[in-house]
Amino acid sequence: MRRPRLAVLALIAAMLPANPAPTLAQAPVELTAAEKRAVLLAAYPEALSAEAGSDIVFKDGTRLPFDDGRGAKDFDMLLAEPDIEDMFAIRYPRGPAGAPPALNADPGRIRNEAFFKKMYGDCTKGEVARNLADVVWLPKRSGAKVRVTRINGVAERLAAASRELDALPDRFAKYLVPVAGTYNCRPIAGTTRVSAHGYGVAIDIAIGHAHYWRWAKAGSAYAYRNEVPAEIVAIFEKHGFIWGGKWYHYDTMHFEYRPEILAAGR
Repeated sequence: MRRPRLAVLALIAAMLPANPAPTLAQAPVELTAAEKRAVLLAAYPEALSAEAGSDIVFKDGTRLPFDDGRGAKDFDMLLAEPDIEDMFAIRYPRGPAGAPPALNADPGRIRNEAFFKKMYGDCTKGEVARNLADVVWLPKRSGAKVRVTRINGVAERLAAASRELDALPDRFAKYLVPVAGTYNCRPIAGTTRVSAHGYGVAIDIAIGHAHYWRWAKAGSAYAYRNEVPAEIVAIFEKHGFIWGGKWYHYDTMHFEYRPEILAAGR
């Protein structure tokens, strides 16, 4: 019998180096390429079948290179032209947020487009839309329907998170209702790269209490701001969603399904 996805992720995470939350001057221990590939395969068992040499193999036999062989990249290049391995370049801090993120510490913002398009489809061609499923957001408090992909069980995971969020005390409701948006075939603001919303794996909440780095630009740095409670973040993370509030280029309304980033976190 196949183990549930989250149980597999927990086992993988337990095998990876466990480090205390680093200060801004400390760098987390780097994972090996083999550890990163193991995390990736465990995170997406419905889509991926194996690794072959330096390639990641999908269930249909499609192979994508894990490492493009181009060596180290600067931050802008990591965002613009990452390989699959580059998605693990910055470790995600699991658990309660500590100090504001260090310069350019944006774990999960690096996405290999070929990998995501192969997994979820190209939204500009209607490939993502055909796999969307309705999720009832906060059945007791809202009942609104949102749409996310059913691939990799994303819709099931969001529904489970929604039920737990619905059970929080009333003081949390203002951060959860109304929901700000899920699937949207659009580029990331200020870029030509497809947003995580374009793959059907993201949800925005708390629009009235949200903070976003593009709204707060001040010189060459961004003054970190957040109002989203840790209890909400913890529930999303439990179900495989990372939080944009843990990015230097912060987006506190944003959560996206990235179990591999959580499992490889620190």
